[in-house]
Amino acid sequence: MDQCRAQRGVLEEFTEGYRAFLEALGFASVSIRHRMSQWGVLGSWLAAEGLGPWELTDAVAERHLVARRSAGRVAWVSGRSLTLPLTYLRSIGAAPRGTRSQENARTDGVLEAYRRYLCEERGLSAETQKAYLRVAGGFCGSVPAGGGGLDELSAQDVSAFVVAACRAGSVASSKKTVTALASLLGYLFVAGVSAEPLRAVLPRVAGGTASSRGVDLDADAVARLLAGCDPRRQSGARDRAVITVLARLGLRAGEVAALGLDDVDWHRGEVVIHGKGARLESVPLPPDVGQVVAAYLRGRPPAPPGCRSVFLRLTPPVGPLTPGAVSLVVRRAARRAGLPAIGSHRLRHFAARATLRGGAPLPEVAELLRQRDLEVTARYAIVDPPALRELARPWPGGLR
Repeated sequence: MDQCRAQRGVLEEFTEGYRAFLEALGFASVSIRHRMSQWGVLGSWLAAEGLGPWELTDAVAERHLVARRSAGRVAWVSGRSLTLPLTYLRSIGAAPRGTRSQENARTDGVLEAYRRYLCEERGLSAETQKAYLRVAGGFCGSVPAGGGGLDELSAQDVSAFVVAACRAGSVASSKKTVTALASLLGYLFVAGVSAEPLRAVLPRVAGGTASSRGVDLDADAVARLLAGCDPRRQSGARDRAVITVLARLGLRAGEVAALGLDDVDWHRGEVVIHGKGARLESVPLPPDVGQVVAAYLRGRPPAPPGCRSVFLRLTPPVGPLTPGAVSLVVRRAARRAGLPAIGSHRLRHFAARATLRGGAPLPEVAELLRQRDLEVTARYAIVDPPALRELARPWPGGLR
């Protein structure tokens, strides 16, 4: 026990230095807290193994990752997750320098090629790339080291990862994980890395009740969301503008976060949306929506040099609002209004259903949502049977 405490104490001596190392690299405070938690986990494992940081070789690091995967962990299980701790310890001479195994290096090469594919061929946003690569890194790290690696992936490897990754997650997060994994598996097969098209063996995520699809989000609920935003406060004015843009323009959280001051043409009443696939599309900016956004901008704090984002964080460090923060704005507004948990995407559904109720045909709703597939647009109407009945054409020869 004393030896274990001593070993842990040795690594703790480097804790503040590692924190300073992360700060110097420019990590945000929330990222630093996350990585310091990983540092603590690594220290506890080393202490339990009776090892010190000077013994953290590539082989020992791999043992740590194998132990986490064997315990059913899905976070910090890939070789890339230990890059920063190893870099710091080696930079100060506390850990031996070593070379990565050939398999780890090849996996990193596959992940880098996959990143370029997502960026250059798929045109996904930086946030979506980050989310997909997080799942890809976890999956590649979960592949048993003793087998044939990515070349000999099996359906069992895929199923085991999905079960472990989705065990404690929500239905929504599980669906995102499966979607990201489907993208990776499709790429691995097309790129010739894996011999089998394993995308077909991915299980479907069950779940999703009517309430989770948002049937209860009507005009009254949106009004309550807006009423809880005090326009006299900077945060209230910003949240009110965010919710208004989501509910009236049917934007995605990432599209709201990507809005720039140069995207708004106040004279013509138009705004350029940075949509999926790096598409730029101009949509009308209704006068009442423009007034709410303008009211927020008049009281907005100064932006950092070079920042042209419309929506900003209000707490230091001031900077662009992220897609996750846009969703958080909606969730907080729902709590203030006494409503169930509401995600930002439900406001996109609300915008579509409101347009349907106004008598617009599906092609017009698809234009509002900037969707090219009418089948996808139709899903927004499934949760609104009254709208479907109004849009349905009478059956030839039916009752008159």
